[in-house]
Amino acid sequence: MITPVCGFAIASLLLVPTVERLREAPSAPDTAVLAFLGFRAGARLDELAFHLRITEAGKLRCRRSRVDRRVNECRAALDQQRVGGAAELWVSAIDSVAGVITLSGVLASDRLEQWRAMLETQYGRVNARNQGTQRMQQWVRRGRMLRLTWRLERGEKVASVSLVDGQVLDGWARGAQGHSASRTK
Repeated sequence: MITPVCGFAIASLLLVPTVERLREAPSAPDTAVLAFLGFRAGARLDELAFHLRITEAGKLRCRRSRVDRRVNECRAALDQQRVGGAAELWVSAIDSVAGVITLSGVLASDRLEQWRAMLETQYGRVNARNQGTQRMQQWVRRGRMLRLTWRLERGEKVASVSLVDGQVLDGWARGAQGHSASRTK
């Protein structure tokens, strides 16, 4: 039979690892999932439409490709207050999964710096690179890419964030090869 003192000693020994874990620094956020303003690489179209609806950021409108019925091209005009300027959302989806998501528009003067700070806080600092007249920063995680690109155009800051899911695009390419091979037989 366990006496109250023995029970307390056993419980204390079992709780020590838990208490020690509480004292440790909080774990780093999961950076494998690349997302921006609630949009994530590899999201399903219904997830994106739901996100737009609940945040009142816009309405997703999609058209199926005539060339490849697995592909949907979707657009939404985003709410200026939410994004910080007039912006558009473009989505290329294969089998209802976003392969490429792009948010693009003319931003309010301080919004670009807010976007950069938010991305660097979430995914780490990366050096900006020049590409002609524009600059860009890029993060890659497990076959996914997030790229922030910006430039001055007629005195205004034009920026875009692209989220690319390489696995979705690779699957589409493999499917397209098989599809074209079956048509030639």
